[in-house]
Amino acid sequence: MKHPVKVYLDKGKTYHFCTCGKSADGVLCDGSHKGSVFSPKEFIATRNAEALLCLCKKSTCIPYCDGTHARRQKLDLNFLLD
Repeated sequence: MKHPVKVYLDKGKTYHFCTCGKSADGVLCDGSHKGSVFSPKEFIATRNAEALLCLCKKSTCIPYCDGTHARRQKLDLNFLLD
């Protein structure tokens, strides 16, 4: 399980969220994706505040964490009924 990373964002500043997972901190792009099919997701901070950015890359509101990393996957155990 990958936990979110707390980052301070400045209102109006443009950030580039890492989608490849290869950047040094895992959340903000540092160019490590070069040569791959990945490209960063650009976003603009709407306020001066700390934010939890997604590290698992499965959030439904990327770049922000929505807790998806903590949800258990539903296992299909129907094979046990046979």
